[in-house]
Amino acid sequence: MNHQSFSGANLAPNVITVSLRSPSYSVPIQQWHFTDQPIIKIGRCADNHIVLRSSVVSRYHLELRCVGNRWKLINFGNNGTYKNGQPITELEISDEIIIQLALSGPQLQINLSTNVPEPLLKLLRHQDSDHRNLPGRLRTMFSGS
Repeated sequence: MNHQSFSGANLAPNVITVSLRSPSYSVPIQQWHFTDQPIIKIGRCADNHIVLRSSVVSRYHLELRCVGNRWKLINFGNNGTYKNGQPITELEISDEIIIQLALSGPQLQINLSTNVPEPLLKLLRHQDSDHRNLPGRLRTMFSGS
């Protein structure tokens, strides 16, 4: 990514937002935003992009992969990944999809966009104004911060 890609008017990176949902509340507990990240790893192990501390989540539970202009979910978890109560091994991701890791595990909502959320855009512009290289990998933000 170059300087103009974030400060210019033609900003359109591939953005995916993953939200940890509470079954009893409609607001996300935590959110992660990724731009131009081809693979997003989710699991219990610390070297995943998204770490979920739940005994029913496998160390390397699933991956989200960008293939061309589409996102694909691939399950590796021993306890499975579910959409609408049905087990899935691979699935093309649509915007606002909700999945569950194991039948009793955490729920994740996945949002796809071509626009960078404004708080993330401000952070990137601030980093760029310090004349540092923009990070090309994970951009993590917590809800409300």
